[in-house]
Amino acid sequence: MYGDSAHGSQKTLIGSKAPKAKDFTNQRVRRGGDIDEAERSRNHNKSKVRARVEHVFAVVKRLWGFAKVRYRGLAKNATRSFVVLGLANIYLARQRLMA
Repeated sequence: MYGDSAHGSQKTLIGSKAPKAKDFTNQRVRRGGDIDEAERSRNHNKSKVRARVEHVFAVVKRLWGFAKVRYRGLAKNATRSFVVLGLANIYLARQRLMA
């Protein structure tokens, strides 16, 4: 599970619901506290993965207005989500598709 600092306090809850889930939340660094380079590198890699995933959802919200939930039925919501996420993939790969 990747998450930001808000998920750090929910480790026990996540562990009880999904015992095999791995925790990839960043380790907190206190103000004035020292952090070794290995931990800084691990936090950086976790942040890179999270940023790539969250960028897709930002595109979906910005371009296709997925900011609010609409209750249309599970099948319609799922179909709309799949179509929009497919369009987001094409949108994000547009530079590579043009070349």
